[in-house]
Amino acid sequence: MIANMAALGAALCWAAGGLIAIGPVRVLGSIAFNRVRLTIVAAALLVVTTLMGGWQTLDAGAALTLALSGLLGIVVGDMALFWSLSRLGPRRNVVIYAANAPLTALLAYALLGEALGPWTVLGVALVTLGVMLAVALRSGSTHSWEAIQGSLLAGVSVCLLAAVGQAAGSIVAKPVMAAGADPIASAAVRVTTAALMFTAIGILSAVRGGKSAMAGGQSLGGQSLSGLLLPRGLTPKLLMLIAGNGLLGVGLGMTLLLVGLAHGNAGVVATLSALSPVLILPMMWLLTGQRPSLGAWAGAAVAVAGVALIVNR
Repeated sequence: MIANMAALGAALCWAAGGLIAIGPVRVLGSIAFNRVRLTIVAAALLVVTTLMGGWQTLDAGAALTLALSGLLGIVVGDMALFWSLSRLGPRRNVVIYAANAPLTALLAYALLGEALGPWTVLGVALVTLGVMLAVALRSGSTHSWEAIQGSLLAGVSVCLLAAVGQAAGSIVAKPVMAAGADPIASAAVRVTTAALMFTAIGILSAVRGGKSAMAGGQSLGGQSLSGLLLPRGLTPKLLMLIAGNGLLGVGLGMTLLLVGLAHGNAGVVATLSALSPVLILPMMWLLTGQRPSLGAWAGAAVAVAGVALIVNR
């Protein structure tokens, strides 16, 4: 029950965090937004872990394993997810990315020997199907964001790569969490690794752009590198929204996910934490006044039925 509640809590955090992120992402772009929020969350988690003494639960091997988990789940997963988002649009992207739940269950069975009972398997299938239906049948599919840009095959393939990255990140972290690692310290290692990697990618991109500018007779002037810390368009209000999104969605959400992995089956935890697209439906209704379509509610009902099977197995 601890694992189930933690996974559902993570899904709730991600759903609420997603609403907070809409404005900042539109202003800064997904890459700059992700880099800023990961840096903020990493700093907060490092301070909290140090004050609470969580580092004592991690040895060098566990820290390296968690760093690999962050590299796979956050860096590879997020970069692939954002890339496919620009090609497929949000609706198709979420539907395909929902495959990370059954992929996690399959990897957990193959690599960790975590078998699922028949009712739990049915519950996982219903939750995944319900999430896909809730997103696919949501109103507004004619929006310009939903237009396919470039190759459909490439977009689908990269989105599946994102799902595999998320699943692999959870599987890699599972043994460390089951061994008693502190969830906050573990989240600190994963997020700090991702923040450093995104910053390194940004620096390489800025240096490459600076060399191109200098080759064209223009001065770099340090503006590209300084933009890594203070992206163009970043205001105090946006910074507060990014911090709120990061602390809620990444900080608390990831910590709850790791708590779930420490106490439960990786496939079940991944499935329950993937309910964000369903949980966000009533939130959107309250905020925008636009009622989700009947098909979206039908998908949500299927997902809830799957949750009931999992929780009461």
